[in-house]
Amino acid sequence: MFKSTIYLSEALKRRVERLAKRTGRSEAEVIREALERLTGAETPRPRGALFESGDPNLAGRVDELLKKGFGRS
Repeated sequence: MFKSTIYLSEALKRRVERLAKRTGRSEAEVIREALERLTGAETPRPRGALFESGDPNLAGRVDELLKKGFGRS
């Protein structure tokens, strides 16, 4: 485990203190849990399309196009 120093606003520090006392945990445990939840719930941001087909109906015709042979004329 690594030691880290963070700066908290007075209001946030008081909320952490109250939560730690109410739940019988240390402030460090409360902060670690909050960071775990925030970073563990991280999901990748959606990216743009991989290519532009120019066909607005492409998704609806995917099976038909694959049967023909994708990328072939």
